[in-house]
Amino acid sequence: MSTFFKDIPQIKFEGANSTNEFAFKHYNPDEIVLGKRMEDHLRFGIAYWHSFAYEGGDPFGGRTFERPWFDGGMENAKLKADVAFEMFDILNAPFFCFHDLDVRPEGATYAENQRNLEEIVDYFAGKMETSNTKLLWGTANLFTHRRFMSGAATNPDPDVFAYSAATIKSCMDATIKLGGENYVLWGGREGYETLLNTNLSREADQAARMLEMVVNYKHKMGWDGQILIEPKPQEPSKHQYDFDVATVYGFLKRYGLENEVKMNLEQGHAILAGHSFEHELALAGSLDMLGSIDMNRNDYQSGWDTDQFPNNVPETALAYYEVIKSGGLTKGGTNFDARLRRQSLDSGDLILSHVGAMDICARGFKAAAKMFEDGTLEQARAERYADWDLPANQEMLQDGTLEGIQRHVLTQNINPVPRSGRQERLENLVSTYV
Repeated sequence: MSTFFKDIPQIKFEGANSTNEFAFKHYNPDEIVLGKRMEDHLRFGIAYWHSFAYEGGDPFGGRTFERPWFDGGMENAKLKADVAFEMFDILNAPFFCFHDLDVRPEGATYAENQRNLEEIVDYFAGKMETSNTKLLWGTANLFTHRRFMSGAATNPDPDVFAYSAATIKSCMDATIKLGGENYVLWGGREGYETLLNTNLSREADQAARMLEMVVNYKHKMGWDGQILIEPKPQEPSKHQYDFDVATVYGFLKRYGLENEVKMNLEQGHAILAGHSFEHELALAGSLDMLGSIDMNRNDYQSGWDTDQFPNNVPETALAYYEVIKSGGLTKGGTNFDARLRRQSLDSGDLILSHVGAMDICARGFKAAAKMFEDGTLEQARAERYADWDLPANQEMLQDGTLEGIQRHVLTQNINPVPRSGRQERLENLVSTYV
């Protein structure tokens, strides 16, 4: 046992009237909503990288956090794991997520990295025997080290492609061994800074081939988890190939992989792409591409992915409404890809940031569930398109020709009168639930 979380109690549900800051006010894991426990709907996950590897730096300054596991080799990596699982237990978190670099020391060679990862995975396995926390997903960090400065799968150097493929295999093996339910491909450097030195066709083909190998390995191993791509529009590359849901889906369709891969969607990335989170979720749902979500928020006065914990109930309600409409998070979950502000130094800050976020998500989800059960919003949407269900209009849509439709407009003297979209009424309706 470490002393990092000394005197911090396990977080329990105490209800909205509780004045105990170390208690859930709205997240009751055993509350039944839409016929299922709240914990089983939301499937909260803790991000290993932001919670335990982030040092409090920003583009203008370095480390502000002092953690006893920073720096050093495998012993500190194991101390970090001890602290992580203590936090999981304090929050009774169902899941966690990690990149390989978050959990192991960086070695001098790939072989050393593999040995380090295998050792810490064995250590995780031992911790998980006495913990209720499972692995939601694993992934490979193919963006931090300078070798990846020109990408991983899309790199012009075949040796980097090979190194990346080997690293992905190691991380997939780790994910499978720990019982992970998803594997995420996060293309942090899969993009370009200038077209002057970039071959777009070649890089797209390389990215597709890497993804195809990932899918093939999944099937070879008989693993029934989900392969997920996380769309990300910019940061750090000037232009990244996995810009948003529509871009990723077009890529998957181009290479015939749309039935093998789904998406892990993040609120902050949706905002950077110029979308709302609910837009990206709705589009993914309509394409049967929704796999899992990263719940965070951006500072709307900043043009950067600030990875803050969610604190806006209406935003989370609209997001979870789209999740519910899409059938819910099955093998996916709600991962808090969020980090403390660099002035939030205390261990209690790390716990309370998650407590608040889990309460916000619970409030948003319950509001979304009420909106879904009530059905008024969907009824209004159906009424707006109701005329399309008439047989004559279905025939026009399916079998019509320009000539025939023109004759119909002329003979029936069709002269459309605009109809209200009733946006403000629907916004008022949503506000009654949140």
